[in-house]
Amino acid sequence: MNVLWRLLRYSRPYRRSLAVGLGGLVVGTSMDLSVPYITRHVIDFVLREGHYAWLPWLASAVVAVAAVKGAFWFFQRYAMAFMSQRIIFDVRGELYAHLQALSFRFYDRAQTGQIMSRVAQDVELLRRFLGFGLLMMANQLLLFAAVLVYLFSLDALLTALVLPVLPVLVLVIVQFNRRVRPKYQEIQQRQAEITAILQENVTGVRVVRAFTAEPYEVEKFGRANWRYLEQNLDAMRQRAFWFPLMSLTADLGTVLALGVGGWRVVTGVITLGTLVAFLQLLGMLFFPLRQLGWLVNMGSRAIAAATRVFDLLDERPDVVERPNARRLPSVRGEVAFERVRFRYEPEGPWVLDDVSFHVEPGETIALLGTTGSGKSTIMHLIPRFYDVEEGRVLVDGHDVRDLKLADLRRHIGIVPQETFLFSASIAENIAYGRPDASRAEIVAAAKAAQIHDFIMSLPQGYDTVVGERGVGLSGGQKQRVAIARALLLDPRILILDEATSSVDTKTEELIREALRRLMSGRTSFVVAHRASTIRLADRVIVLDRGRIVQMGTPAELEAQPGLFREIIRLQEEETARAAPAGRDAAG
Repeated sequence: MNVLWRLLRYSRPYRRSLAVGLGGLVVGTSMDLSVPYITRHVIDFVLREGHYAWLPWLASAVVAVAAVKGAFWFFQRYAMAFMSQRIIFDVRGELYAHLQALSFRFYDRAQTGQIMSRVAQDVELLRRFLGFGLLMMANQLLLFAAVLVYLFSLDALLTALVLPVLPVLVLVIVQFNRRVRPKYQEIQQRQAEITAILQENVTGVRVVRAFTAEPYEVEKFGRANWRYLEQNLDAMRQRAFWFPLMSLTADLGTVLALGVGGWRVVTGVITLGTLVAFLQLLGMLFFPLRQLGWLVNMGSRAIAAATRVFDLLDERPDVVERPNARRLPSVRGEVAFERVRFRYEPEGPWVLDDVSFHVEPGETIALLGTTGSGKSTIMHLIPRFYDVEEGRVLVDGHDVRDLKLADLRRHIGIVPQETFLFSASIAENIAYGRPDASRAEIVAAAKAAQIHDFIMSLPQGYDTVVGERGVGLSGGQKQRVAIARALLLDPRILILDEATSSVDTKTEELIREALRRLMSGRTSFVVAHRASTIRLADRVIVLDRGRIVQMGTPAELEAQPGLFREIIRLQEEETARAAPAGRDAAG
């Protein structure tokens, strides 16, 4: 009920549509009740007493009732459909906006397919329930109450004899609901699992083909699909058992009314018209209860879907803007870490442990270390993708937790290690951070990133649409588009996370020359393993297991024993081994 009431709160802005729907419901129910009344008079007044002249008028009345009922049903259905569509529009919009606000920690553990299932499939189930199921439920409850009153007015004794069937029928419906609702919650979860597997397979199709893992993927999907089938069959078995039981219980009441009512007609206590009207009304009484089982079925699925949707809406972001956050209209580019400690999981190992350093505006810092040493984590903490557990991260002397997030990130340009491009034109991808940028500014950024000539070689130039996630471009081309996207922002702080990792030697030389000019006057952080890129830096910070083990200029660190010199030596040996292999391949 809490979930249902929370869902109904979304209807407040659409009270007028709800009022129209409920008004049409009342009129439609009144029209339903008038048919047994007309039937009773046709049998008792026209047929039994011989007033045949009234027959055309009463027939016309039935037609008029049907016409009025149809008109009001139209307004009722349209009003409720309008309300449900608007509510789902609001819910879907709120979900999407909420997903934009959630922190990286949520996406670290969430499956994309599960999120897509909640936003698409679960929300659609809610729409069906709000647009049709809720209306039918209100209609059946109102019809039930009105019919019950009408039955007592026709024959109180006969109604009292039939009433004991109702609690039995309600008990059957309650038991059905209790058994079937958990089944539908499980069905929704299994459906989300299928979506997640499908999404992962489509995203990673090249890896699947490269490792000839198609049989494994088919088997994995088959297992999830089988679990989904089992849950659906289990729910169908429940419906197949309980629905006939509901019909049987209702039919017992009809048989009782027919037997006792027939005797009362024979003995002259009631008229035949009254009995026929009573049986019509009794069918209308039991029909809502039978429908209630079907509506419980629909409602159970909707409540299960709503629970999943609200679970997502109830996720709280870890990184939140403080109420008194400061504006940051301009940035000089000074960055400092003060005794920072950070870990991704509450009980996990420290990824950064007592890290402290100070970077002057315009200085270029190279971060060096083995895999898992904390280089990328430092990059994530500067724009406040995560919050530190201990210590402070400062930009221009301000704790980043005290600044408005939009202001902070507007001054930071990022080229991530895993380049992501949208299914849009190259120009739109470059201008993603600045949709108002002119074509001249986009071209200038592309030239600076050494990608302009390649773009102009394409049939549609900057208007060429790249495939999903940048399919159609090489790794180096995607990376240079990402560099152009960051440069168009003209940030005071530049973060390059393995920015030249996916390019060949010739392209790397072009990018390195561009970066030398572009990093001038900007505070730049470069995560790189290539010695040629590291030597662009003013200083190098060497990390090992989340701690700073060396810090200094490239020349200073190369002259002293330590991890820096060891990494450089290994790289030079690897380069030396690769050179003869390249010449042999060329020959």
